[in-house]
Formats: sequence, C-alpha cells, structure tokens
Amino acid sequence: MFLDFENAQPTEAEHELFEEVQAVLQDSESILDEIQFYKGAGKEIREAIATPTPECQTKAWTTVVPLVLKLRRFYLFSTQLEEIVPKILLHLCSGPEPIAQHLDTQQALVKQFAEILEFVLKFDEHKMKTPAIQNDFSYYRRSLQKQRMFELESEREREDREMPDDRPSQEVKYNRE
Repeated sequence: MFLDFENAQPTEAEHELFEEVQAVLQDSESILDEIQFYKGAGKEIREAIATPTPECQTKAWTTVVPLVLKLRRFYLFSTQLEEIVPKILLHLCSGPEPIAQHLDTQQALVKQFAEILEFVLKFDEHKMKTPAIQNDFSYYRRSLQKQRMFELESEREREDREMPDDRPSQEVKYNRE
C-alpha cells in the first residue's frame, strides 16, 4: 500500500469529515508556536512569594492571567481533538472493506490523522520541556483559592455585623439554688 500524503484529496464520501477536521487543524500551527515560545511568569511569581506585597501580588496576577487564558485555549483545542479523532477512526475502520482498503481509498483522512498525531507528539514534547506551564497554572489555582477564602471570610464578617442584637448571648448562666 502506498500513501501519497502530498497529493491526497478527499473523496466525496470523506469530504464532510475532511472539512470538519481541517477546521480543527487550522489552529494547530499557532498553538505549537505559542507553546514552543511560552514565556512563563516565573520571575513575577517568585517575587510575589518572596515579597508578598499587594504590588508584587498584583504584578504576578496580571502576568499569570493572560498565560492561563492561553493554557485554556490549548485545553479547548485538545477537547476538539478528543472529539474529532474517534470520528476519523470510525470513518477509516467501519464498513465491510478491510482496513487496508479504507486507508488506501481515504488517504486524505489518513493524512489528517497523521497530522493530528504529529501535533500531539510535538505539543507533548514542548509541554514536557516547559515546566513554567505547570508552575503558572499552580500559582493561578493557589491565588484563586486564597481569593475565595478571603471572600468567604469577608462575607462571614459582613453577616456577623448585620445580625440583629437580639441574638441569644453566648454567656452561660448558671442557676444556683
């Protein structure tokens, strides 16, 4: 079997799925570029931890948030791949024909599947070489948790101030008879 990846054109039967996959793949190069040249917020995070002033914390937060939005974009792209890969495999492996015949007659989809595999391998390689991704996301999660705890504490204090004075006293009175 010979796969001609350079000249592979979708057949009529695979055209609709081919276009759907192509729409997903259009972002793959820019995502690879973004992860390959990912500059984390390590310096700002270290400063915020070493000197936890509001200024340092704000600087770290304003640096981390756009990076986390970028990570969210990566995640959303991965969910698109997660949805499209089973469709490709179902299309390539279903029907009465042997799989080898499917691969031979649907070379455009096979090429796209290979492009997805190449993307995933490159993405994972860059991700493994970039610990700043995990560090930035961890800082983001910790900061959100602190913010939520602060908001809950503030809410409790506000509720305590708003309570009427006719509450039962916390003092315990003993009856001595």
